[in-house]
Amino acid sequence: MVYAPVDHPGPPVPERLRDWHTPHPGYAPVDITPPELRPDALADPEAWIADTAPDPTRIDWQARRADALVPYRVAAGWPLNPTGRTGRCGRNLSKWGENQAADPIVIAGTGPDRRVLLIQRGDIGVWAIPGGMVDPGETAPAALVRELHEETGVDLTRMRPQVLDRVYVDDWRNTDHAWITSTVALYKLDETVPATAADDAADARWVAADDLDQVAKETAPLGGLYEAHRPLLAAALAQDHAPA
Repeated sequence: MVYAPVDHPGPPVPERLRDWHTPHPGYAPVDITPPELRPDALADPEAWIADTAPDPTRIDWQARRADALVPYRVAAGWPLNPTGRTGRCGRNLSKWGENQAADPIVIAGTGPDRRVLLIQRGDIGVWAIPGGMVDPGETAPAALVRELHEETGVDLTRMRPQVLDRVYVDDWRNTDHAWITSTVALYKLDETVPATAADDAADARWVAADDLDQVAKETAPLGGLYEAHRPLLAAALAQDHAPA
């Protein structure tokens, strides 16, 4: 088996050939599985790995698909990315198929004083929504509160957020057979509260947020804005501006 680096983009897939129903006889995705998820390592897996089999063919996909945020197909025991072919196979995530995350978007203030709470990711150095993966047996609402508190120290346990969407996330780790979806929720505060980076966040701060362009401008000299979170932030900022 030949593995590519985990950040390998894979061969380009023309839009007309992305759909799994469309034949693509020359399709040759690259395998980006990192060492800790390869067969030898899975004999003694690390604690964060939920699926310890090197392939997904023995998983009960009927049960998993019933709990999925975004519907997807399974062919010959292999889950198929709901957006189609990606050019990459294997996995760089805890589970085969859908990996659910929770992304709490916290906005404080109004008008020129409006701010959004972001963290700088410790793994790739860009600025993103504070959030992360839903733990086994955990609900998305619980994960929203836990991830926010772990990464920023902000405790919004007593607040009920507005769930904005349950969506596929265009994450850099996604492959044909493992991908991320997210429950995205909006918390609205009257004013900012102290935030301190912790867990896997390198930094945390409130960023001026009149619109997405301003957020991107504010974070550009600090490492940039995480591409996968741009549409999530845009939707939250637009919703916050919407009339009550």
